[in-house]
Amino acid sequence: MAVSANRLELLQIADAVAREKSIDREIVIAAMADAIQKAARARYGQETNIRVDINSRTGEIKLQRLLEVVEDVEDPATQIYLDLARDKNPDAEPGDFIAEQLPPMEFGRIAAQSAKQVIVQKVREAERDKQFDEFKDRVGEIVNGTVKRVEYGNVIVDLGKGEGIIRRDEQIPREIFNYGDRVRAYVYDVRREQRGPQIFLSRTHPQFMAKLFTMEVPEIYDGIIEIKSVARDPGSRAKIAVVSRDSSIDPVGACVGMRGSRVQAVVGELQGEKIDIIPWSPDAASFLVNALQPAEVAKVVLDEDAERIEVVVPDDQLSLAIGRRGQNVRLASQLTGWDIDILTEQEESERRQKEFVERSALFMEALNVDEMVGQLLASEGFSSVEEVAYVDLDEVSSIEGFDDDTAGEIQNRAREYLDQREAELDARRRELGVSDELREIEGLTTPMLVALGEDDVKTLEDFAGCAADDLVGWTERKDGETKRFTGALSAFEVSRVDAEAMIMQARIKAGWVSEEDLAADESEEAEA
Repeated sequence: MAVSANRLELLQIADAVAREKSIDREIVIAAMADAIQKAARARYGQETNIRVDINSRTGEIKLQRLLEVVEDVEDPATQIYLDLARDKNPDAEPGDFIAEQLPPMEFGRIAAQSAKQVIVQKVREAERDKQFDEFKDRVGEIVNGTVKRVEYGNVIVDLGKGEGIIRRDEQIPREIFNYGDRVRAYVYDVRREQRGPQIFLSRTHPQFMAKLFTMEVPEIYDGIIEIKSVARDPGSRAKIAVVSRDSSIDPVGACVGMRGSRVQAVVGELQGEKIDIIPWSPDAASFLVNALQPAEVAKVVLDEDAERIEVVVPDDQLSLAIGRRGQNVRLASQLTGWDIDILTEQEESERRQKEFVERSALFMEALNVDEMVGQLLASEGFSSVEEVAYVDLDEVSSIEGFDDDTAGEIQNRAREYLDQREAELDARRRELGVSDELREIEGLTTPMLVALGEDDVKTLEDFAGCAADDLVGWTERKDGETKRFTGALSAFEVSRVDAEAMIMQARIKAGWVSEEDLAADESEEAEA
């Protein structure tokens, strides 16, 4: 078959392939040009630089050999002398290319098969690119599809212009799919891989439920009601926090709908998953009380630095607050982002009593006072010897039964105790081999230096090489469970910001960075 023949047929084939594969016609024509170029190189030599142009309007094919203009030819197949080039083009200069027209060529069986493979490969690549471009912008959306097959528990879904996969761990437990079933799922990731774009779907993702509510509740779609957070135990129970931007609209009522119609539509899609709709509050304590519904909460104590919250519930509400297998408190923790400790009123009372006894005993031993004085100090809210030693004298003398002389004596004893303990700790620091240079770091106390030495952080360089996590610890969430890892200074009230500041001091002192470098970095960040 001559290349110059059947021009109209060539364009008709390009149009048909473009329509069938839903790709650009120009991509198909470019693939045909690549195929013809490969066949031409097989005939004229692989080293030959051949260019193929196909006119997308007329179908006319031009074969040209490109020769580089040089003064000294080393390869006649790809180069041409300057004087010969100027015979063809008077303006030719070294480095330019001269195009020589090649005659139409016949495709043999092998050349035609090779051309076909090139076209198929290019069209398939274009098809994959189009699929990826189409679905990459749909991450975070819900898509509808039909179950195509089930492989080892993974469900392959036909999405019309592509295939998605719902892996076994992204399916709601006890959910069964059969060939031809209609399915809705959340697109949480699209990746470009060797075998084509991979579209990962999920029916357990928290945002799947959020998107379902957006579809069922017009106020959420319109932005009047906002979904703040979602926590799910797929197939069993879920909590969703909502807030209204319009004070006249009840966010919980709007999500529930008339006689529960809206929430029931979502529950039906999620295979009967029970949903608690929680009113969101900017106040963390109020939000957490709401999140623990249906349990009643008696008291809440927040530790903002550690992002932990202590909840006290009546004795008869403990099992309800924790939920079956800890489900209620786990979902509340995921919803609020706080670690939650739940105590009964009796447990809290016993703990307070224990702390009172321990503080009283500490004051009795450290200050060499009797039990009554130790209990008086503890009942007045003093929690450490440092507080007693360094508060205003009036705060101690104002305790019932104390006068200025008694208060002064107690403070003197407290300071003597602290001096003695400081000397003992400093001796322990030297015994551990902790460098004196670390004493110069602002914020590090002697007890902290001992703790660092016991954690094998002994020199300025050791400390400079630490991360904030090494000092204050860190938390990891996995499968809804929170695990706490301690750091060298976890026993002290050191915040992450303070830890980072102390580490940076050490790096400056060690010469790793300079204050000018830090100032320049801050300036760049401010500009950005």
